[in-house]
Amino acid sequence: MVLFERGSVDESLSSDDLRQAMATALDKFGTIRKMLIVPPDITRLGSRAGDLTRYAYERDPSSVWAIMPALGTHCPMTEDENKTMFGTVPQSLFRAHNWRTECRLLGQVPADFVSQASEGILSYPIGVLINRHVFEKDLDCILSVSQVVPHEVAGMAGYSKNIFVGLGGTENIHKTHFLGATYGIERILGKMDTPVRKVLDYALEKYLGTLPIVHAITVVGPAADGTSVTRGLFIGTDRDCYQRAAELSRQVNIHLFDKPLKKVVVYLDPVEYRSTWLGNKSVYRTRMAIADGGELVVLAPGVKMFGEDPDINRLVSAFGYKGTEAVMRHVDGNQHLKNNLSAAAHLIHGSSEGRFSITYCPGMLSREQIENVGYHYSSASDICARYDHTTLKQGINIMPDGEEIFFISNPATGLWACRDKF
Repeated sequence: MVLFERGSVDESLSSDDLRQAMATALDKFGTIRKMLIVPPDITRLGSRAGDLTRYAYERDPSSVWAIMPALGTHCPMTEDENKTMFGTVPQSLFRAHNWRTECRLLGQVPADFVSQASEGILSYPIGVLINRHVFEKDLDCILSVSQVVPHEVAGMAGYSKNIFVGLGGTENIHKTHFLGATYGIERILGKMDTPVRKVLDYALEKYLGTLPIVHAITVVGPAADGTSVTRGLFIGTDRDCYQRAAELSRQVNIHLFDKPLKKVVVYLDPVEYRSTWLGNKSVYRTRMAIADGGELVVLAPGVKMFGEDPDINRLVSAFGYKGTEAVMRHVDGNQHLKNNLSAAAHLIHGSSEGRFSITYCPGMLSREQIENVGYHYSSASDICARYDHTTLKQGINIMPDGEEIFFISNPATGLWACRDKF
């Protein structure tokens, strides 16, 4: 059932528009006495999900039982991060999802379904584990707030991914990530119907189909002046809202080129990016745009670790971004990595497979740490001084010495690719 929809490539939804849309949709849904809100975390700061969460709370504060950010494997949000993203919503409402200890097993996505979805590449069953608070007694609305944008694992983010990865358990997360990596990141990026999406939608329909879930999905794109604009909002109880949001996102968030880019410089805002697990969106979202022999420079002043989870952090540090062939050998030979397949997937995704160089400029990781995982290193202070993110414009820039670069202020906002690769 569609509760609200508005969007186009020329749309510009204001804060008042979003507030009214949320009230209209929830009123149409029916009486709500006890609601769980599931927004993304600080890594989707620009999604407008923080605003929509606040508007849902302000509509009827007494109806909001809890707010559980869809962390997946990410670190729990701090009080300051909650304030930055959600404003005046009371801190007492927030609960942190623990993907390793807090989930209930509902069943499985069968191996034959996974095999069919992946064209025979993988044929394992995938356990469906979801945070136990989704099943809290007397909940009459689970408001899942997400953003559709090109995504390296699901193809397009949002909808069922917000629940089954964001509030998922170890097997959901590990096996869906590995499914996406082995199927091929460049076959998945920006596609609406992928092996991972099929698995996520299967799990949602079969195991959570009777729950009162309302999906509120935004599409956010760039304006002419480089700022972000909300191009669409789709609210509903079924897949239609995802379909419509994804179709719009493909028009708004995918940037195609006739020839490859020789040098791409990406800035990672410290507010959103503290790890290469998050920051490697700079690699994922640009890889199909960079020329063979080209260079990606990642300005990462806030990056201080590899993984958001301690085990994954250790695995990334130990095995590094050395390419698919090396990672698959390690998976076969190391039980710990085999038990953490999302880490293996991330290692595959984060490698250029030797096609272009990756120079990381982290604020809080050493040269030794960066070079040990297979990247080139430069000082964040030195490189940020040369490529000042506050003065560079989105897109092509000609530096004073004549160097041409392509600058991206936030890799989470889209996908950049050559037409012949997309």
